[in-house]
Amino acid sequence: MANQTEPSPLPPLNRYITTHTPDGLAVLDSSVPSTATWTSAGSAKFFLGYCTSTFPAAISNPSDIENYNKYLSAPPGLVVPGGTVLRIVDVEPGHTSPMHRTTSLDYGVVLEGEVELILDSGETKLLKRGDTWARMLYVLVEAQPIELEGGKKLGEDLGGMVGVRKSAE
Repeated sequence: MANQTEPSPLPPLNRYITTHTPDGLAVLDSSVPSTATWTSAGSAKFFLGYCTSTFPAAISNPSDIENYNKYLSAPPGLVVPGGTVLRIVDVEPGHTSPMHRTTSLDYGVVLEGEVELILDSGETKLLKRGDTWARMLYVLVEAQPIELEGGKKLGEDLGGMVGVRKSAE
């Protein structure tokens, strides 16, 4: 994902990761900077808040944090096969995301601004409306492909999203 968007006027973000000492005490991890690092995809900005490569996540040792650190250097597709993704997306006013599909169960939450949801059926839902930046939080958990009557499976379709790679690469 290339850096091409205008700076977002939304407040900066920090992320704090906790781990455990050998005695089981919770401590802050210092191997990942707390300051959010953003990448651009067209007129949207992505922050990879955290991701795992397994589900349930294996967190008894620092391997999950080490894997996350690798994803910060080489971001994954929208979904991490077999894992989880926490992503925050900032979108410019007037931005329209290409129609796309992932094989994941997604939780999308509007944190700031207003967003209109447009489905490939033509159905729309106004989550809010206005000429402001919006910030969305997404949690993506890999799921089985949707299977239609007759056995056809619907896999990932990025719909031409600029700067976003396929999840199963």
